[in-house]
Amino acid sequence: MAGLLLAVIYLAFISLGLPDSLLGSAWPVMHLQLQMPLSAMGIVTMIISGCTILSSLFSDRLNRRCGTWAVTTVSILLTALGLFGFSFSGQFWMLCVFAVPYGLGAGSVDAALNNFVALHYGPRQMSWLHCFWGVGTILSPYIMSDCLRVGRGWPAGYRLVGWLQVAITVLVALSLPLWKKHAETKAQQAVTPARLTFRQKLRIPGVVFVLAAFFSYCALEGTAIHWASSYFAGAKGVGEATAAAFGALFFIGITVGRFLSGFVTGRLGDNRMIWIGTALAAVGVLALLLPGMPVSVAAAAFVLLGVGCGPTYPAIIHATPDNFGRENSQGIIGLQMACAYVGSTFVPPLFGLLASWVGLQVLPVFLLMFLLLFLLLFSLLRRRLCSAKKDAVA
Repeated sequence: MAGLLLAVIYLAFISLGLPDSLLGSAWPVMHLQLQMPLSAMGIVTMIISGCTILSSLFSDRLNRRCGTWAVTTVSILLTALGLFGFSFSGQFWMLCVFAVPYGLGAGSVDAALNNFVALHYGPRQMSWLHCFWGVGTILSPYIMSDCLRVGRGWPAGYRLVGWLQVAITVLVALSLPLWKKHAETKAQQAVTPARLTFRQKLRIPGVVFVLAAFFSYCALEGTAIHWASSYFAGAKGVGEATAAAFGALFFIGITVGRFLSGFVTGRLGDNRMIWIGTALAAVGVLALLLPGMPVSVAAAAFVLLGVGCGPTYPAIIHATPDNFGRENSQGIIGLQMACAYVGSTFVPPLFGLLASWVGLQVLPVFLLMFLLLFLLLFSLLRRRLCSAKKDAVA
């Protein structure tokens, strides 16, 4: 029964990944047809992520009142509404309107499912949970690329993914008996979430550093997600349909990285997986900086960057109950999700402005800057947690 419920959770995380890579893969065509500048994608992503931040901040309260099953079902349905809205948007302002349900559907389900798996499953299941997010992000660019290649256009790509979301919504809705059975089985082990204010959460040792680290990591990840296709089209001269497919390279890498890390993270631990992944990501970024690099090498570098990023997100989330207390995990993970989306909200548009001034070829330098920032903040986090444990023992 627990395995079947985990399969449903994995399916829900595929639905979380499906919308994340669509806009970046379609934007090289969308902005031309909508007669908008390249940087206008930043406005849409800011609305999406802003709504996601809002729903992440309220995830703790929503989860206590409604439960993980209800939050998950309604959230996936909201993203389906946003996707269908995008498919019928003939003007830019319509994209901005439908970006609201598009974003609201992501934050609460992300925090709720991450906390559920962190509390009830091991590091392997957490890695594979985010691996299935990667499956969703890989599927979307290829769906969009195929629609562009056969002349159906980007609206058809959004509609196809919207119908996939509807199908997943139905399957998750039908899984209610599994959630009830799990609740009955784990009743004696249930953790009562602490009702902490925002200030109280920030005062927990290390929380400020983990939030800042999440911001910097998701700034890197979000920029790579949203600008990979435009980078290959604008800086490498790749055709539009091919560039849309190349938008999946980072997601292929991140999915492979999370799948492989699931086999070893139980032995190596969350912290070692983050250090190893960051080192691989650094190699990928540095490869992108090589002068005169052909498209094939750039493509391989994006895959390696994704492989390196793979373990980071799930490892930080899975360590949350141990680092900050099981009773605090839902609230802290909600804050982590919010800070993650702040990074993916404001930094990719910032790169769009920078690229409009100096060109898309500056993308690798931009990514390297945030990778180094993450390394610094994660080092400070580990030092603060070790200091807090020594103080507690003393």
